[in-house]
Amino acid sequence: MATMIEENGPSTHEQYQVSPSYQARQKLEGLLNKNMKIRMTDGRTLVGLFLCTDRDCNVILGSAQEFLKSSDTFSQGEPRVLGLAMIPGHHVVSIEVEADSLEDVPGFGANH
Repeated sequence: MATMIEENGPSTHEQYQVSPSYQARQKLEGLLNKNMKIRMTDGRTLVGLFLCTDRDCNVILGSAQEFLKSSDTFSQGEPRVLGLAMIPGHHVVSIEVEADSLEDVPGFGANH
């Protein structure tokens, strides 16, 4: 790394790279308040707004609905309204994000 002394102090001419963990965090933050479908180990499917997660991969969904049978779309089946729901990370089998809600998220849209 080359360091030059200038009038305002030392400066470096090395470009800093963004860490993979920072990029992952930015993508995850872009998913906030997007519709998600989470399939669980017991066969249930929860659909709701992604509000937060933690290091253990627990997920909080808002306005959540529970579907007893897996479905291919976000609106099939007889839902049971849950409201705010916490899904333990070890029960998560898969997570899908509604495609329409990803168009404005950098790195996820069709034109990015």
